[in-house]
Amino acid sequence: ATPAVAAVIPGSSRPGRMAEDLAALNAPVPAEFWAEMRRQNLVAENAPLPTR
Repeated sequence: ATPAVAAVIPGSSRPGRMAEDLAALNAPVPAEFWAEMRRQNLVAENAPLPTR
C-alpha cells in the first residue's frame, strides 16, 4: 500500500450490504472531484490519486 494509507478496515454492518459496498468500491470517481479536492487543499499535491 501507499504510505498515504494508514489503515484499511474491511467489513460491512450487515451481510446484505456486501453488494452495495462492492458497487460503491467499483464506482468511478470523476477526475474533477480530485482536482477540486486539491484546489481546496484537502489532498496534498504530492499525494497519489486513482488513475481509473
